[in-house]
Amino acid sequence: MAERQERATPDAVLTRIGQVVMLHHAGDREEARHRLLGLWAEIGEHGDPLHRCTLAHYLADTQDDPEDELAWDLRALTAAEEVAADRVGAYEGSLAVRALYPSLQLNLAADYARLGRPDAARTHLHRARGAARALADDRYGEGVRAAIRRLEIRLDEDGAPGGRWPPGRGS
Repeated sequence: MAERQERATPDAVLTRIGQVVMLHHAGDREEARHRLLGLWAEIGEHGDPLHRCTLAHYLADTQDDPEDELAWDLRALTAAEEVAADRVGAYEGSLAVRALYPSLQLNLAADYARLGRPDAARTHLHRARGAARALADDRYGEGVRAAIRRLEIRLDEDGAPGGRWPPGRGS
């Protein structure tokens, strides 16, 4: 009974991250970055990998410098891999990462494309496409798959798109 209640209780850190993400989506990128960095300082480099993955994923979206964005996206992927290893039997954690993994790979592909590294972009795009097979045929899944197709087309057309692409990064 207690185990069921623990699973039903919302994760306070993920709730706080979600609140900051709403702030970011409302247009306050600087404040969102500041608050997400505060949360990162709270949980630390060795905190719960699901929290680190989620935080780093959204922190990447708030970066101005493409190299910084790449660094946060790489942190998110590393933490996602830890979640997969740590929570093999944990249904909730593994589902969250499985749903996020295609977006993490897509973001890395877009980062590398922006940085003029089309081979690395294509590698992560291939991984994103494979991971996207696990997504449901819902709005999120279709959005991620559409973003993958757009990046594939752009890479095929000119090798490395410029600017901030894709909009919303598939988050």
